Amino acid sequence: MLIDSHCHLDFSEFSSELDSVIYRARTAGVMGMLTISTKLSQSKKIQEIAERFDGVWCSMGIHPHEAEHHQKVSKDDLINLTNFKSVIGIGETGLDYYYENSPKVVQQNLFRSHIQAARETGLPLIIHTREADSDTIGILKEEMEQGSFRGLIHCFSTSRWLAEQALSLGMYISISGIVTFKNANELRASIKSIPLDRLLVETDSPYLSPVPNRGKRNEPSFVLHTAKYLSELLSVNLNEICNTTTANFFTLFTKANQKEIVGL
Repeated sequence: MLIDSHCHLDFSEFSSELDSVIYRARTAGVMGMLTISTKLSQSKKIQEIAERFDGVWCSMGIHPHEAEHHQKVSKDDLINLTNFKSVIGIGETGLDYYYENSPKVVQQNLFRSHIQAARETGLPLIIHTREADSDTIGILKEEMEQGSFRGLIHCFSTSRWLAEQALSLGMYISISGIVTFKNANELRASIKSIPLDRLLVETDSPYLSPVPNRGKRNEPSFVLHTAKYLSELLSVNLNEICNTTTANFFTLFTKANQKEIVGL
């Protein structure tokens, strides 16, 4: 069994065939999915999707690209959105300086609000970071000094330094289809240094389809390709990759009920 720890089932790419997407995932052994919030206007839709399907959960939060449009959102606003059994995480949140669709200081302030919400609710923080490694770790360390919280770096695609720093803070690392890309040699070297008991797998669908589906719309069933690639990269049996990443998911996302998984 596999868990897709990060997908976007509310996106328009899935709207016409969501039932089929879920069916194909389960046929591939992907029995659980976490659909991720990027802006508050989609929160109701995301929650409805999570409540409609067994083994589908959701998060609540604001992507750094959307930060400028959510400057008045407080940690209490975020906390109020978590009072549903399907909501098991906070985010995605973080810093993205590559596109800088929102000013850096606005991203940073909203990131801290998400951290505060994660700390108070006990729900894990789902962190997006791109071209912002130093500031991301700096804020995480500063906030950790104010009180502990849990979380993961989603779609890990950066340096070994970031992984080491995140791991030292107790974070998990989630691997997407990027690991299968031809030019991802540095990433693959970094992943080899991450303990298996800290790894999760994800699609970030509808984006970042892994080889052999590179260039196609991504979907949760494709996380199996990422798991198979990790098995070869780490010289670990595929069953162990599946079992360990699934166990890691439930260790981190403690609010997720395993009994909701179809067939369990």
